[in-house]
Amino acid sequence: MALDNIHLRKLLKILFLDQAPRRTALRGDIREEIAKEAGETAGGGDFYAPFWFDAKSHVFGTADLHTCVEERVAANGGRANLYPLLRDGFLLWWNERRRWTNEPFRPGQSLKTSFRFPGLAATVKVDSILSVRDGQDIEHFVYPYFAPTPALSDEAARWGLWLLGRAIPTVQLGELRMLDVIRGRTFSIDRSPLRGDEQERFRQRYEQVLEERVVLRRDY
Repeated sequence: MALDNIHLRKLLKILFLDQAPRRTALRGDIREEIAKEAGETAGGGDFYAPFWFDAKSHVFGTADLHTCVEERVAANGGRANLYPLLRDGFLLWWNERRRWTNEPFRPGQSLKTSFRFPGLAATVKVDSILSVRDGQDIEHFVYPYFAPTPALSDEAARWGLWLLGRAIPTVQLGELRMLDVIRGRTFSIDRSPLRGDEQERFRQRYEQVLEERVVLRRDY
């Protein structure tokens, strides 16, 4: 999870954690780095990737998310707490809160990129975007935030939307959404308009946390 080369959703989680849990997350990042330097590799892959694969399959009618989650939990009991929460939040959005209704829904373009953060020696990765083309051939793009805590705030969402807009300029910013999956809540520029200070505030917070990590690294 190296902090200077990190997925957007993980970065937003860390930046908006309270001090104590943030330091815990940073220490975990440091231990992970040390293990990698020693030639050790972490196993298990991305905890959330199987769920998101199933959620996408549900959107396009090739699987049922309830069945998928039951099977994932049966295969790995470590998913028993979070996967049902993710399922319920996702379906709350998909079934009740989603605005676009022009079926049938088909996969849109695959988007994956990285963004060199201005003014910092850091890269933010952007992937796992749910791209949906509706019955009117309009594409919609949804970026997932999975963390149970902290909830995705308006400010965090604005920062995320700003970065997504910069990282994938081929997509109209108005079609981008950030989805707090567990809470089934989406954010977009029509509901959370950018204020113009997102880049600077994001950079300042990111820089502070990078510096905090450097200080904590000395303990190791």
